Amino acid sequence: MIAPLFPLRRALPLAFAALALAACGKGEGGPGGPAGFGGPVPVSVLAVQPEALPVSLEYAAQTLGSREVEVRARVTGILLRRNYKEGGLVKAGQSLFTIDPAPFEAAAAKAEADVAAAEARHTQARRDAGRLKPLLETRAVSQKEYDDAASAEAITGADLQAARARLKEARLNLGWTKVEAPIGGLASRSLKSEGSLVSGPDVLLTTVSQTDPMHVLFGIADNERLKLRQEAEAGRLRWPEGGRFTVTVRLADGSDYARTGATDFADVRISRDTGTSEVRAEIPNPDLLLKPGQFVRVKLTGATREGAFRIPQRAVLEGPQGKFVYVVGKDNKAEMKKVEVSDWSGGDIVVTGGLAAGDQVIVDGVLKLGPGAPVQATPLKEEAGAAPAPAKAGG
Repeated sequence: MIAPLFPLRRALPLAFAALALAACGKGEGGPGGPAGFGGPVPVSVLAVQPEALPVSLEYAAQTLGSREVEVRARVTGILLRRNYKEGGLVKAGQSLFTIDPAPFEAAAAKAEADVAAAEARHTQARRDAGRLKPLLETRAVSQKEYDDAASAEAITGADLQAARARLKEARLNLGWTKVEAPIGGLASRSLKSEGSLVSGPDVLLTTVSQTDPMHVLFGIADNERLKLRQEAEAGRLRWPEGGRFTVTVRLADGSDYARTGATDFADVRISRDTGTSEVRAEIPNPDLLLKPGQFVRVKLTGATREGAFRIPQRAVLEGPQGKFVYVVGKDNKAEMKKVEVSDWSGGDIVVTGGLAAGDQVIVDGVLKLGPGAPVQATPLKEEAGAAPAPAKAGG
């Protein structure tokens, strides 16, 4: 029973050897075999060169009027009328509310009468002092009598100044019964109705927002801010002139607002609640499409990334050690290169580290490869709809 097994053991190695030879003869490089089995794998490659690529940053944001003013009455009284359309445009100096002016008119009239009486007393005291002066020179009156007359003139003069100040105050209070808009813009709803008692500046009546231009506020996470700063200090990132980014606003429906603006303020403080630093942009808003309090997204452009490489996304693979690509190495064999990737440029991904100028990155055929696999490279054909290459770094 054991003897017949020996011819079988001799026959199996011979059969496998014959199959291997047949496979090699029909592999890649010979007709009929599976790709990569005994022959080079056909791949498409892209010879990369460093470029200066535009950088786009995007953040969630909220709109805010470029000037937000609280409207409050300066005097205490009964709110008589609202003089504007809620939610409508108002002009600077336009009357928004009227406080009942009757008590203030009476106070102004009384102050005018006090001024008239003070003027009369002062005039009389001046005449008395004027009559006594020549009499003093002839010693017809004593020095004390003249001094008393001169003092009375000075006192009545001071009383007149005080009366005039009270009149000015009364007229100011009367004028403040008309609560005016300090700036032009959109007025919100009235927070007090007619007939309400308004206790001066303690009571908020409404707010006015200047909406042209509009401010857009957004926050940049501290770790991202530090990363961008490190790249700029290393020369890999170039900021726009003056540090002013061009800002495009994306509305809630996904459309882009027609007008662009620019950043004009970056806070040096980091919020302890959100861990972000606040940045502000100013956007023209003549058609008033943007309203205060809208949630939008902003896209910042104007910066460039120096010495970066742009390759199709399908060329980048993910491994246990991170992202990598295959390049054509010595003897036309595939080599792995670990890469650092950043954002997108058109339909391509931006590689910021790991590649060198002239590297032939394998784009198509990567799924059939392993390190050291022989390859047969052909240049990658330009894809339809690909974004045009930006200017080369330094050029």
